[in-house]
Amino acid sequence: MHEQEPFSYQQARDGNRLLWDELTPVHLRSYGVERFLAGEPWLPKRILEEVGNVQGKTLLHLQCHFGLDTLAWAREGAIITGVDFSPAAIQAAEKLSTHANLPARFICSDVYDLPDALDEQFDIVFTSIGVLCWLKDLDAWAKIIADYLKPGGFFYIMEGHPLITTFDERGKYQFTLSYFHNHAPYIWDDEGPDYSDGKYIISNPSFEWQWAVSDIINAILNAGLKLDFFHEFDALEDPVFPEMIKQESGLYTYPDMPVPLPIVFSLKAHKDQ
Repeated sequence: MHEQEPFSYQQARDGNRLLWDELTPVHLRSYGVERFLAGEPWLPKRILEEVGNVQGKTLLHLQCHFGLDTLAWAREGAIITGVDFSPAAIQAAEKLSTHANLPARFICSDVYDLPDALDEQFDIVFTSIGVLCWLKDLDAWAKIIADYLKPGGFFYIMEGHPLITTFDERGKYQFTLSYFHNHAPYIWDDEGPDYSDGKYIISNPSFEWQWAVSDIINAILNAGLKLDFFHEFDALEDPVFPEMIKQESGLYTYPDMPVPLPIVFSLKAHKDQ
């Protein structure tokens, strides 16, 4: 990993698009698509409880990858639109929608370019784990979210906690990356294993930004949304990373954590009527 400056967002975005085009077929094998198609409950209970009833509501899913969670919302009764910047991911999402017999609309677009491709408002804007590190400008991101919400609508995110990302080697729990925002992206080009398939070695580099909790909350507030809650959790319902271990509670966390640390957070904010 190294940091490079100057580095344009377009260069980083194009590099990351190559990465996610590469990873889409890998994740089609490793994410458990067969279990989803067999009807297994998919969305974490925590997310379902915090988002609430979506029956008949319009839902915009930003950075949806190949649409597995998006289609899970369709199963819950939402009228869904999924957005991702990877052509390979969107193509896979459309095929999955047909295979699952779940109605969906998918749009291939970068989040920042989405206003040029989509002009309507939604009851809910949703995004989840592994999304913020690909974004260079959270203020612009939050404004786009606010513009896409109907009056009275809300935004919900569950995301990896910024603190846990500062540990480069989680087994040692030593701070190796700054907690605060990096203006130039961190470039990960060491050909490491994929997070969902440890046997697959990634060939394309990734370009990632770190954001502090204050950056995230302030971007939402500055966009005019009203904060409903901000929650932090030290365990997950699903092992997002292969090194995670199952606790007696049935939740997953990282091994040998010296003290409980926040692994993910959730945030909900609404737009005034």
